[in-house]
Amino acid sequence: MADPELVRALDYILNRCDEGAIEAVSAAVLRRKRDLAMFGGMGKLPDPKKMAKELASQINVNATVDGLAGTVRNMAARIVKQEAPELDDGQIEELVRAWVPGADGRQPSAGNAVPAGPLLAMVGQFVAYSQGAMDPAEERELRSEMGAWPDRYWKSFPPVVQALVRDYLRGEMDEKEFNVKIGAALSLGER
Repeated sequence: MADPELVRALDYILNRCDEGAIEAVSAAVLRRKRDLAMFGGMGKLPDPKKMAKELASQINVNATVDGLAGTVRNMAARIVKQEAPELDDGQIEELVRAWVPGADGRQPSAGNAVPAGPLLAMVGQFVAYSQGAMDPAEERELRSEMGAWPDRYWKSFPPVVQALVRDYLRGEMDEKEFNVKIGAALSLGER
């Protein structure tokens, strides 16, 4: 029996995607392939949605960039240790450096405090909530886990992401333009 999510995704891609949506799907596929190549030996890949929830629950909005970077590094190391206990400390550190910008001790920019994958999941949840399109059960779950999660998410977004979300929600750009710009902003933030 086919996975219903896969069927819906394929239907959307094959029957309803415009050029911008195809570009976003293409970028997502490339990112997923990269993640599989990087974490494939671990069995189970990190879940960006779960990571976004964990990260948002740990974020102190008054924290410094160093504090946020430390939180992200510690969370990444903990996830790698849980998912791949057979790795030694050196291998875990190598994965964390590859996974988390600034994990090598260099100070990350404010835009890199949250990794792109979880940030994209957070943006998707925030936009769905703001447009009244979020599944009520998901919204209840987020509220029970994090309280005022929309405020926490918003305050954790880099300024460029806040500006793009704000413009999109005000109707100053369409979904296609928003997806392209968010994708570009997140890919620039990973460098």
